[in-house]
Amino acid sequence: MKLAHLALWTQDLEAAAAFWKSYFDAEIGDRYESRNRRGFASRFVQIRGIEARIEIMEGPWVTPHPGETSGWAHIALSVGSKSQVDTFADLFRHDGLLVSEPRKTGDGYYEAVVRSPEGTLIEIVE
Repeated sequence: MKLAHLALWTQDLEAAAAFWKSYFDAEIGDRYESRNRRGFASRFVQIRGIEARIEIMEGPWVTPHPGETSGWAHIALSVGSKSQVDTFADLFRHDGLLVSEPRKTGDGYYEAVVRSPEGTLIEIVE
């Protein structure tokens, strides 16, 4: 068994696609617009070196991210080294999207926590 993809709601599909492309050099798939669910659109995000994809989805019913609620809390992306974690943290800090400075956590990760424009938390781990 393997993880095929994760799905994330967004209020602005194209801004979300630009985020993943800009920060993670992701390949962004073509826009899909549903004929069965009016207003639903999605694109797949493929990050080099990660087999599973991220599906970003929008619809007029999507509300702003409420913060911590039941359900998935974050995704974690391993970048291979502490220096890479620090590099990503600097990039996100500059753009005001760094949530937590790089640190060694109680569960043993060296990580920085960042957020996407719609509020999805992303742990950048070594």
